[in-house]
Amino acid sequence: MELRHLQHFVAVAEDQHFTRAAERLMVSQSGLSSSIRALERELQAPLFVRTTRRVTLTEAGRALLGEAERILAQVRSAHDAVAAVQGVLRGTLALGTEQCIAGVHVATLLAAFRRRHPDVEIRLRQAGSWALAEEVAAGRLDLAFAVRTQADTDQLRSVPLTSEPMTVLCHPEHRLATAAVLTPEELGGEDFVDFHPDWGPRRTTDAAFVAAGVQRTVTLEVNDVHSLLELVHEGLGIAVVPRHFGFKREAGDLTALPFKGVSEASYETVAMLPPTDATSPAARALMVLLDSAEQRA
Repeated sequence: MELRHLQHFVAVAEDQHFTRAAERLMVSQSGLSSSIRALERELQAPLFVRTTRRVTLTEAGRALLGEAERILAQVRSAHDAVAAVQGVLRGTLALGTEQCIAGVHVATLLAAFRRRHPDVEIRLRQAGSWALAEEVAAGRLDLAFAVRTQADTDQLRSVPLTSEPMTVLCHPEHRLATAAVLTPEELGGEDFVDFHPDWGPRRTTDAAFVAAGVQRTVTLEVNDVHSLLELVHEGLGIAVVPRHFGFKREAGDLTALPFKGVSEASYETVAMLPPTDATSPAARALMVLLDSAEQRA
């Protein structure tokens, strides 16, 4: 089995199309098809179901995809490690982050990283914490800044960044705006503005209400912080969010109230990384830079 066979297989799996994958890899379509057939012969199993419009993975193909991605990630890490020993950090830093994550200013950190390591290509993906954890574990991301979603595993480890309580945001004329503190029981009948279930704040809030045995209704589901704050500002619902959301300029005159029902350290943000021996030199360099920035702060 050759590395190029795995590279070709992953490209076809990602594009779900032989022609597009061949164009991206800058190889002939016949050569790409030959490479996939050679891999299928060696594994003695079909990897794709081919149609006139697209190709999809077979069960064997799905089983191979995760392993192939991890192998290719390890090969990239090996190349980067050799370059690092030679005194120059090269390669790619594939970073994931949830929107408005606490404990790190991603744009400032990446700008400092680029100044220090100009030969490293930076790739950034924004998604929910659960998806980011899967991407890191599969080797598709070098690291991610996200909300802790699970305990550490053989494929994923977490480095704590910060933690903070959740708060309730509501319009200043809302009937609850004068409360001293709010519990899940007091909020059960309200309309909520919240994020997609994959987002860390949504998962934290859902867990708090489940623990309290209170059902809640999310009537307005959004994928960005600005929209959430705007909808709450218009009085269309309330939101339970990490405390720092209430300090954003867009929050304006919204009322922020303590939320009792989760611990004071309920919203925990972390840096998600592969096991230490599989962490890329670029990811290690970014974490060193993050540590130094925290010490200066």
